[in-house]
Amino acid sequence: MAEALQRLENAPPFGAARIPEDEFLAMRRRNLARWPTGAEVDLDEAAEYHRGLPPHKRLGAVMRKAAAERRCLTQPRGGFGTLEMQTELMGALEQDGFADVIPTTTDSYTRNEQWLNAQRGIDESTRAGRSMLNGYPMVNYGVGTSRTLIEAIDRPAIILSGTAMPRLTSEIGLAAGYSGYLGSGIAYTASYTKEVTIEEGIRNYQYLDRLTSLYQDRGVELHRRQPGFLTGTNIPPCVAIAIAVLDALLAAEQGVRNYGLELGQTLHLVQDAAALHVCRELAQEYLARFGHHDVFTPSISLHWMGAWPQDEAQAATLISYGGTLAAVGGAASCTTKSTHEAIGIPTPDANAEGLRMTRMAIYLARNIRLNGLEEYEREADLIRREVRPVVDRVLEMGDGDAAVGTVRAFEAGVLDVPWSPNRQVASRVLPARDVDGYLRMFDPGNMPIPGDVLRFHEERLRKRAEREQRPYDHELAVTSVYEMSQPIGDLLPCVGSAH
Repeated sequence: MAEALQRLENAPPFGAARIPEDEFLAMRRRNLARWPTGAEVDLDEAAEYHRGLPPHKRLGAVMRKAAAERRCLTQPRGGFGTLEMQTELMGALEQDGFADVIPTTTDSYTRNEQWLNAQRGIDESTRAGRSMLNGYPMVNYGVGTSRTLIEAIDRPAIILSGTAMPRLTSEIGLAAGYSGYLGSGIAYTASYTKEVTIEEGIRNYQYLDRLTSLYQDRGVELHRRQPGFLTGTNIPPCVAIAIAVLDALLAAEQGVRNYGLELGQTLHLVQDAAALHVCRELAQEYLARFGHHDVFTPSISLHWMGAWPQDEAQAATLISYGGTLAAVGGAASCTTKSTHEAIGIPTPDANAEGLRMTRMAIYLARNIRLNGLEEYEREADLIRREVRPVVDRVLEMGDGDAAVGTVRAFEAGVLDVPWSPNRQVASRVLPARDVDGYLRMFDPGNMPIPGDVLRFHEERLRKRAEREQRPYDHELAVTSVYEMSQPIGDLLPCVGSAH
């Protein structure tokens, strides 16, 4: 925390404006000096390495090609605690899972910049012969060693850091040859941290996005991606999309030109398809409003982020249905899970199996679209009417500055996230499933959702309470969180069952 406060004291004035190059170069020198492997980073050498990669190993180009061809790529998550285990995992995901994009998830110590503890984890993993870390310690292994992972695969690779503090991890990973990086200042700070302020989280990702623009200046288009899934509970599309739009604006101001928008699935076919479409549409609308007409914003669909069932057959169905949702929604990629989701970190085999399930579902649904259907168009219009007032109010509160407005909006509850651990997030907003399975607002908190929209939400939620013969109260929201993890016999009892 002391280091964070010192960084803020030494930082330029807070705002969305691009960090001046001289200031940024000074920031980079301080950042790279924080751990010995930072000395391995040579930006010009790294850019030359990226330019030498074939197009099919550059994620920016691969995402553009997928969107142009209306293809939905597959990409899992995964990371282990030693180089050898991570190499084996990435090979299995490519060869056995047919993954289009190969991930490297970092461990929790690396996410929290506890590199001494990460080193102990490497040593313990080596002694035990199994991973004692929940991801790959990118910073400890450094540029040269991590580059062997890029050489071991024939696909593009992306860093999944799950952190509000990406500065050194991004320097190491991008220099090693990873051509994609998942994370954003608003979403990850609200998702994963208790004490990191929204301002600090935004600043940290402004660093990463400014670094991305330096690669862009050297002829290397990296793929940046907004995670969108926030707290891993039920997230109404309007909350996720509003934050995705703001994160996209912040990235574009720093010079990012290839920025994916990832949305966690609601598990309602119409709502997920409409949300993916509206997210792309509104991102482009607000980017254009601020003069950013050349930012590519593909959508990515993420498998269900709530509680998962322990029964593998039920989990397999969630995986397959998730692939269907991504394909029907026109996503350029689907981030996959495995049947081990409720148990822990999946084995390479289970991870590859989840990829194949998803891929088959995408194949079956690849030509299906809902555009033009009355219910789909109605839901898309409803989401627009929910998102625009929120984003507009945030920008108004910042006098047109998305960074300043975001901080002020969280303070006022105008921006809010359900069940966030962060002290600066009110977490008053409560979503619940309505009578038709859509995620609606049971309590909007202070989010400026139009009154007629909220009345519609309440009407549909009351219909559910009436049908289930239960009170109209906050338990509608609580039971919606755990619903998908329940045994199938409870969710859908057999005819004549006593359940």
